[in-house]
Amino acid sequence: MNESQRHQKILSLLEQQQMISVNNITDQFDVSPATARRDISKLDELGKLKKIRNGAERLSTAKEVWTPLNINSADNYQEKHKIAEKAAELCNPGDSVVINCGSTAFLLGRELVGQDIQVITNYFPLASYLITEDHNDVIIIGGQYNKAQNIFLNPTPNALEGYAGNWMFTSGKGLTEHGLFKTNMLTAVTEQQMLEQIDKLVVVVDSSKIGLRTGMLFCPSEKIDILITGKDADKNVISAIEKKGTKVYLV
Repeated sequence: MNESQRHQKILSLLEQQQMISVNNITDQFDVSPATARRDISKLDELGKLKKIRNGAERLSTAKEVWTPLNINSADNYQEKHKIAEKAAELCNPGDSVVINCGSTAFLLGRELVGQDIQVITNYFPLASYLITEDHNDVIIIGGQYNKAQNIFLNPTPNALEGYAGNWMFTSGKGLTEHGLFKTNMLTAVTEQQMLEQIDKLVVVVDSSKIGLRTGMLFCPSEKIDILITGKDADKNVISAIEKKGTKVYLV
């Protein structure tokens, strides 16, 4: 892992927690304390984080939240756009696809709009966009609306047994050779209900998430059929994932 990749991952970790220590960095990225401190100093100079004693903290300035109207403000937008384009290429006319929440998910939906593809989703911004754009075949998975996540959640056991798809596209906060990790348990449990209902599981994450292990294990690597990520992804982690039988596309 080069310095640029490590810096990306340090910032990604800070998105999940307010502070990170030198020890966190040395343990997570297998670097010396001197290297960890140097990384913090450089990122502090660039205005990416605030350097504190024995670590760093996330900047308190409010971050612009992306919406369908300003999707290009999403983190790593260009890379996510390429990932969405590659994901769309996997789909064939007549396919049924499950798309979960997030900016990459929305970008994928934007690529598929107007095509002869059935989209199954519980992600309200995506469903609303597809309906507004007159997409012909949209299935909205029902349940209680969760405003914080913009999704519908249904806690009823086996509530999703009536749905099935050729593809399921999902993301997460971290991906290692052990599997895909998510930090929101409510959405993760809902998505896990669909795993047995689909033919192929495709993970779409930007390269900053590769090598991160944070939150709960959503599924082991062996269940991931395809991974689509950026060319800057950690090569060692990618190699380990491929050895588990996952097909990897770097865009």
